Amino acid sequence: MLPGYRLVWSDEFSTNGLPDPARWNYDTHRNRQGWYNDELQYYAAGRLENSRIENGHLIIEAHAERLERRHFPDWGRQRYTSARLYTKGVQAWTYGFFEVRAKLPCAVGSWPAIWLLPEESPDPWPISGEIDIMEHVGHVPGEINQSVHTEAYNHIQNTHRTAKFMVPDACETMHRYQLLWTADFVLAGIDDQPKFMFRRSGNDRSRWPFDQPMHLLLNVAVGGSWGGQQGVDNAAFPARFEIDYVRVYQPDPATTAPATPAVGGR
Repeated sequence: MLPGYRLVWSDEFSTNGLPDPARWNYDTHRNRQGWYNDELQYYAAGRLENSRIENGHLIIEAHAERLERRHFPDWGRQRYTSARLYTKGVQAWTYGFFEVRAKLPCAVGSWPAIWLLPEESPDPWPISGEIDIMEHVGHVPGEINQSVHTEAYNHIQNTHRTAKFMVPDACETMHRYQLLWTADFVLAGIDDQPKFMFRRSGNDRSRWPFDQPMHLLLNVAVGGSWGGQQGVDNAAFPARFEIDYVRVYQPDPATTAPATPAVGGR
């Protein structure tokens, strides 16, 4: 763990079956009209084919399949299913050290992500802010992206702040995707190696909206403006995102939090 921090929330995925409803909800709000970024998936809630705990790991799995409206009333005729789990309404944090140990899917057309959004905000995206701990698209296997999005810095304007780096075995081996978020900076990394730093500069909310509670999201999107740039290889599905654990740490009141930016270990 990170020196000066204590564990405040975790899921070790120790019980087989559906994800723990005391820790996770399902985001399905755009199923009928279609998801953002021209994505192609339907996000299922409480469906074992798409999200389950199996042998100590959370599995989020995208399938190439069609559903039936009589069983899924909010189905928008998508040809892919997946799951988008989040802690919204259950748990949110302002600042902390986040660590997710995971193995990624590499199917062309898959787009897994580990990220943070505001728990409640009167402002729309990107004014409200977004922190991406990990994004990966299957047509560039092993390339990890860590980013922030704000009103001033976002991908719509091609001004988002980001780092890209290669992890050649990201789809074969578990790695620890990490974020240290403080009142002064966002520092993301992998396996204790810092990769992306974004520092606060003043109080301009168009550049730094990251002083509010945020919740965690885990999902596998399919296709879309980025994930689908090389199409979708149906033969490579199902696309399986495998997560060993999720852990959140915050400064321990009994100690002094780290004074210098450093990504801590397991």
